[in-house]
Amino acid sequence: MSRIGKMPIAVPAGVDVTIDGTTVTVKGPKGELTRTFQPMMTITRDGDELIVTRPDDTREAKAFHGLTRTLLHNMVEGVSAGFSKKLQLVGVGYRAALKGKDLEMQLGYSHPVLVEAPEGITFEVPSQTEIIVTGPSKEQVGQVAANIRKWRKPEPYKGKGIRYEGEHVRRKAGKAGKD
Repeated sequence: MSRIGKMPIAVPAGVDVTIDGTTVTVKGPKGELTRTFQPMMTITRDGDELIVTRPDDTREAKAFHGLTRTLLHNMVEGVSAGFSKKLQLVGVGYRAALKGKDLEMQLGYSHPVLVEAPEGITFEVPSQTEIIVTGPSKEQVGQVAANIRKWRKPEPYKGKGIRYEGEHVRRKAGKAGKD
């Protein structure tokens, strides 16, 4: 069996899980998430645990077993604790500010960059050079953070750009002078 797939998922207090065939809805204090899973996977609730089982040991079933369990675990964790990604702006004049629920950034362009917050996603700006993207869906938080980072990817010569917290940018040497 899959080492990840066979692990049960603990459902914390305050989280409501509804299983309707292949569709699972998880409600909690941080929000509500719904996802339809592969029909071959069987999801059952046993007390305060969720268990994912597979029909046979085919390669496809083994792959979906671990995936289904991980996606379900992320849903439960997201509605109870939530997910967040922290971005840092590095560069002279690069700064961010909240404009209502949306994010406004100065990134060296002739105009400010406005990023609208999708439903369920919130932005925090603790300082002008830090952005925190939070929400219940791990997939959506990661995608929004990647879309923000896309505006100015870190460049290897000066290190300027938008980077994830803890991301290491490999620096390159500039042009060598003539000898």
